[in-house]
Amino acid sequence: MHASIVVAAAEIQSKNPILPALPEIVWGTVSFVVLFIAMAKLAFPAVRKTMEARTEKIRESLSSAEQAKTDAQSVLDEYQRQLADAKNESNRIIEEARQTAETLRRDLMARAEADAAEVRARATADIEAAKERAMEELRSQLTDLTIGLAEKVVKRSIDRESNARLIDDYISSIGHR
Repeated sequence: MHASIVVAAAEIQSKNPILPALPEIVWGTVSFVVLFIAMAKLAFPAVRKTMEARTEKIRESLSSAEQAKTDAQSVLDEYQRQLADAKNESNRIIEEARQTAETLRRDLMARAEADAAEVRARATADIEAAKERAMEELRSQLTDLTIGLAEKVVKRSIDRESNARLIDDYISSIGHR
């Protein structure tokens, strides 16, 4: 047994440590070719089919993403247009409100001025009426005073009615001057 170990050790020492033995190279090459053919016939088409499906799915995803982007942009444009329309509408409403307020202010001022003129006219009429009443009362008192003084001066009773008419005529002529 000792001799076979020595022969095996000698064989190991004589062979190249990097290169495998020839039967291993043959079996390795045959195994590689069989495995390569099996993979080329079975695995590569499946991998290629999966890769093509994945590529198509990515293309579809990119296409749908581009469509979604286009749709989102159109929606954004529509919203911006609606926002601009809303701003224009709000500005128009504000301007109409200003114009309405100005018209209302003018109407109220005109109505207030008309009411003030009416109050002034009534006040003037009331003053004139009060003035007339005061003048009438003054005439009456003046007539009574004049008749009373004339009676005292004459010392007798004068016809009151004719004297009152005479005094009224005199007072009217003085009032018109």
